[in-house]
Amino acid sequence: MKFDIGDLVTRKSYNNDLVFIVTDIIDDMYYLKGSNVRLCADSPEEDLEEYKSDKLEKDEEKFIERVKPLNELNRTDYFYLPGKILHIDGDKDYLNKCLKYYDDANIWAMGICEKEENVSIYIKEWLEEYRPNIVIITGHDAYYKKLGKKDDLNSYKNSAKFVEAVREARKYEQSHDKLIIIAGACQSDYEELIRAGANFASSPKRINIHALDPAIIATRMSLSDINKDIDLKTILEQTKYGSNGIGGIITKGTMYVGYPR
Repeated sequence: MKFDIGDLVTRKSYNNDLVFIVTDIIDDMYYLKGSNVRLCADSPEEDLEEYKSDKLEKDEEKFIERVKPLNELNRTDYFYLPGKILHIDGDKDYLNKCLKYYDDANIWAMGICEKEENVSIYIKEWLEEYRPNIVIITGHDAYYKKLGKKDDLNSYKNSAKFVEAVREARKYEQSHDKLIIIAGACQSDYEELIRAGANFASSPKRINIHALDPAIIATRMSLSDINKDIDLKTILEQTKYGSNGIGGIITKGTMYVGYPR
């Protein structure tokens, strides 16, 4: 076989637009996962091309530098209590990337890797155990045009499962300010996730999102003043694809500020 598990490849039929990692090879079919985008796919060998450039690494470094939380807090006189994050992810690799991002921002975060279909079963138990201010429900998703229109939940890989998990979380806490919910993945049914009770959701334009996009939103909410409404547009613009990839509602932050230090 031309490619091995772990190789970086692109797809010719999609104009080599995204970089994938080969995760499995079964019966001459290659199973792929986005290197930095929350997308799974499969492809025959003849459609794949080896990725040899270092552009991916350079672009990712620039993106990480751009979205690094700014240290603008006055630590001379005040102390700060950022909101706690519970991150539930269907993909362990992406989860670990997000946990590192929280750690670099000095934010308390608990990560749980769980299949999308199981989250609604356990989410109340996890919320009761960890008492987070912010919960992320993410993993993998996709919109299948051949299955139906964009407003049909049955046209999506995991959107219905995300919606059910959001509903269960809202049963636990009805207030959008007391529990901030960030839900969805690539191409998810944005409108249904917002209707179900999410503060933020993907994807308004049914596009792919970056692995860190939910974590970027969560971090900004964790470090925003609990007494002030967020600047919604500014926060969304911090993500890889802006409001095309994630949208939401104006919400108060979750960070308490104390004095003296």
